[in-house]
Amino acid sequence: MSQDLVDQYRDHLVIERNLSENSIRAYLVDLDSLLIHINAMGITEFKKLELDHLRSWLANLQTRGAARSSIIRKVASIKAFTYWAAKNGWIERDIGLDLQSPKPERKLPKTLEQSDVKVAFASLESAVSDSHDAISIRDLAIVELLYASGIRVSELAGLDLGDVDFERNTVKVMGKGSRERVAPFGIPAKRALEAWIENRVEFVANRESALFLGKRGKRIDPRTVREVVYRATESIDPSLRLGPHALRHSAATHLIEGGADIRTVQELLGHASLSTTQMYTHVSKERLKQVYERAHPRA
Repeated sequence: MSQDLVDQYRDHLVIERNLSENSIRAYLVDLDSLLIHINAMGITEFKKLELDHLRSWLANLQTRGAARSSIIRKVASIKAFTYWAAKNGWIERDIGLDLQSPKPERKLPKTLEQSDVKVAFASLESAVSDSHDAISIRDLAIVELLYASGIRVSELAGLDLGDVDFERNTVKVMGKGSRERVAPFGIPAKRALEAWIENRVEFVANRESALFLGKRGKRIDPRTVREVVYRATESIDPSLRLGPHALRHSAATHLIEGGADIRTVQELLGHASLSTTQMYTHVSKERLKQVYERAHPRA
């Protein structure tokens, strides 16, 4: 019974869903794990499968140390299976509809201390002073703008020269879901951007309109931006390797720590939901706790 079921489900994944080999393997591994569990429970007829059996299987996996993210994936996998099984007469109804997935574990984003940010900028400014080359000037402008505005790496790579307003110190950004917004930047970022635009002509190819360029004169690739930020954060600590999203997290956290209200930060970051922005209040509370424990004599 089990092998016939597995073979038919594999055919469904290959022919109807046209999944990759890795995805098919993952679905079948989950199904095999479930079948082993219910066989151990004495379930000999698949039509007798009930919701409690699925819950027992997941609880067993959790007891054996499966991560929450793994459990969430397995729930999605087995719900796809029970939908197919009900549709093809292996079970009377889709019992997976009532199977609840645990909420994803929300990890606090990695952020830099304000003193760390100063170290990173000092390193970038030193590189400009030492070399005076356009790449160093560009890299400083990239990191300044990412931290000042909190924009995403893809948003920065997509900026054109015309998106920068030096009178208002803002950039026009096309964010997720094609939502346009305006993000402000400060005086240090303005100076860095002006210096880069002045030196940008060394790289520009075929009247490229992109604000930031790669060495070949074309629009900069997000991977190049990540490497720039990696190098900047490594100047803080050689073992530290944080990407552009860490600058975005840091900008939001430092704004809230400085007294900015959460809705302003939501608008700045381009979050569709306020709940996404609320994670930064947790970061600040965590930092408050750390400072308290270090500083209070009776903490």
